[in-house]
Amino acid sequence: MFDPEFLYGEILPALNRGVVLSLQLIVPAAVLGFAGGLALGCLRTFGTPWMRALGNGYTAVIRGVPLAVQLMMIYFALPKIGIYFEPYGAALLSFILCSAAYHSEYVRGALLSIKQGQFKAAQALGFTTLQTVIWIIAPQAARRALPGCGNEIVYLVKYSSLAYLVTCMELMGEGKVVASDTFRFTEVFLVVGAYYLVMVTIATWLLHWLEQRYRIPGFGSQ
Repeated sequence: MFDPEFLYGEILPALNRGVVLSLQLIVPAAVLGFAGGLALGCLRTFGTPWMRALGNGYTAVIRGVPLAVQLMMIYFALPKIGIYFEPYGAALLSFILCSAAYHSEYVRGALLSIKQGQFKAAQALGFTTLQTVIWIIAPQAARRALPGCGNEIVYLVKYSSLAYLVTCMELMGEGKVVASDTFRFTEVFLVVGAYYLVMVTIATWLLHWLEQRYRIPGFGSQ
């Protein structure tokens, strides 16, 4: 099926360019999305009533609207009110906002699993609510939420393929161009799928290592 000249001369050079841009989207979106989700989860759990309502509303909207629609809104609709983003910036912002909303759900669940006695003990020692959350509660929640958040990062690797919708030519975009120009869709998208499989496998391995590295001793053990 594969013509070596076509594979090494056209497919791989294009996809290698695309995978570099994909990683430039995935890595910062994963880091900033997790950080944003941690902050948003804390806000939704310990914030004032209006902060909780704002955080819950944001999460409901982001989780309820397809990512493709969010991308289109940021790239095509915001310029109508004078806000412009380059394709890369629009894709990255959309991925961060979406990831933060999903991460916040895992973080919120982890926060609720922490015994309230720790919160009361910290306040008895003179910690403010903010200090207690930042230094005592949030670090534990981040570690407990890591398995769920890791799953979201794996999803991020795959839905980064939507960036081509706003002309951000990452892996899927480069593959689509080659396939459209040559009409050899089977070969091109088999290789594209292999690239995503490798990225997901590597991400899964790294996340498993992080889970083991930062696992809370005794938590989750039978």
